[in-house]
Amino acid sequence: METKVVRGSGWIVREGSFIEPGSKIGKNLEMGYNVMIRENCIIGNNLKVWSNSVIDYGCVIGNNVKIHCNCYIAQYTTIEDNVFLGPGVITLNDVHPGCEHSRECMRGPIIEEGVQVGGNSTILPYVRVRRRSLIGAGSVVTKDVPPFSIAYGVPAQVKGSVFDLRCTTGLTDKPYEEENWGR
Repeated sequence: METKVVRGSGWIVREGSFIEPGSKIGKNLEMGYNVMIRENCIIGNNLKVWSNSVIDYGCVIGNNVKIHCNCYIAQYTTIEDNVFLGPGVITLNDVHPGCEHSRECMRGPIIEEGVQVGGNSTILPYVRVRRRSLIGAGSVVTKDVPPFSIAYGVPAQVKGSVFDLRCTTGLTDKPYEEENWGR
């Protein structure tokens, strides 16, 4: 087990934040206040993780990921590049809490490239949220979400495609154009 943190350049680590030994973290990490990154994580470049969030041990996180305030990223969660997690997002990793064999079954969700997750959502163990999907605020994601989908609710259900969304502010017709989000 590593006894140090392998780190890139350009870090900003604010007061009360802590990184346990044994993780490998790329350049330009930016941490808010009271953030904890546990051991044995592999984290790419340009992670921004805001105040009071925890990244538990054994996670794999890609490049250009933003994790907002008050988030919990459970052990063995995978988050790919360009993902955004809104405030209060929780991932889980234990399908049988309290079972004497739960440790052998633990696996966090896989959140693929470009996924956007609304605040106060929960993503259950073993779930795969496919690339460039949108998860609505307050959702509980209990099963896999197809690519380019909009899913929301408790439990979250697929309600359409990101390409069908219309901007309600008038700034643009379609916030997720196919040519920009690529299929």
